Amino acid sequence: MTKSEELFKRAVNVIPGGVNSPVRAYSSVGETPRFIRKASGSRIYDVDGREYIDYIDSWGPMILGHDNEEIREAVTEAVKNGLSFGCATEIEVEIAEYICERIPHIEMIRMVNSGTEAVMSAVRVARGYTGKNKIIKFAGCYHGHSDALLVSAGSGVMTSGVPDSSGVPKGCTEDTMIAIYNDLESVKKLFDECKDEVAAVIVEPIAANMGVVPPAKGFLEGLRKLCDENRALLIFDEVITGFRFGFTGAAGYFGVVPDLVTYGKIIGAGMPVGAYGGRKEIMELVSPVGKVYQAGTLSGNPIAMTAGLTQLKILYEHPEIYDNIYRMGEKLYGGIKKILEENGAPCKINSIGSLGCVFFTENEVKDYMSAKTADTEAFGKYFKYMLNSGIHMAPSQFEAMFLSNAHTDEDIERTLETIRKYFSGN
Repeated sequence: MTKSEELFKRAVNVIPGGVNSPVRAYSSVGETPRFIRKASGSRIYDVDGREYIDYIDSWGPMILGHDNEEIREAVTEAVKNGLSFGCATEIEVEIAEYICERIPHIEMIRMVNSGTEAVMSAVRVARGYTGKNKIIKFAGCYHGHSDALLVSAGSGVMTSGVPDSSGVPKGCTEDTMIAIYNDLESVKKLFDECKDEVAAVIVEPIAANMGVVPPAKGFLEGLRKLCDENRALLIFDEVITGFRFGFTGAAGYFGVVPDLVTYGKIIGAGMPVGAYGGRKEIMELVSPVGKVYQAGTLSGNPIAMTAGLTQLKILYEHPEIYDNIYRMGEKLYGGIKKILEENGAPCKINSIGSLGCVFFTENEVKDYMSAKTADTEAFGKYFKYMLNSGIHMAPSQFEAMFLSNAHTDEDIERTLETIRKYFSGN
């Protein structure tokens, strides 16, 4: 028995499912989770001493790679002053100024503790600002585990959400409506059915929780137009895309301006943090200035803020980092596409920039329903082969691969060779 197996055996007795987040569970692929001991650059190392090329990057925030020396040194120095104060600190002001001065659509920002909290708060602010209650989200887009947004799609467009988790009262989701990603007509239909009731549309500008599904041409622009016509706010959930598609995120990448934007742990270089921000007139509704209440003792934690500001400065001052990871993305995902075509594999690959996903389906994946045609059993076999070959990916068909600036051409070539062997049967 490996040490990971021993740890998992202990964990299931004291932690639900043996993991502290479902995305770490390997049950869907018939494996035991690998317990990680350390990480460096593009590699992670498990407790049994195995080394892997990592394409999870802590689910995105390690855009510079693991254990970046500059960030580590900044955090080590900050720790000497204490871990948490529950009081205002200078570093909170510095990181807020740094972001607001460089991202045009963010005039004010509030730090929180997670992407889930950021989204929950942004939705509350949107309702407070508009005086309306209904929210439109998209099937397959994940916005954290707050009650109002844990809603399943069912089939087609629904005018009231059905809770996707036990323990969520139906009343919590009755104002959450589900549209189809990349389908503007489905959004228009909901607006038409609920005239003057919609507070906001929330969307992942690049859907990355049903695999990777880029927006169709004109989709985001169409959402902006519909929101303006219906006096609703447009919220971009950039927990995954924020600072990954250039410093201004997907909003800047696509040239579509949201009213509010949410971020996750990339704000803290992987530490537990999130944020939401937007126009000043909207954000000034947040307490203690306005009547929309939101608070958090650990919000703006000085250690997380130090890590985050250090990473953001590196990204802003070195735009060539983005050029590099885009180049790596073209090499990796373009290489995978070629391998799939050469071997006649019944798979599709979706990618954009440093994000990618191999879908085990012959259908083009453009929304949640087409993503769900993927053969998860076939993915499980592929995952096991890759993991046992030293390639670490998410143990789910419906998650993204993440590239970092620490990945090398050699990493990509080794990964492509492993994939080639799998699909060619050699």
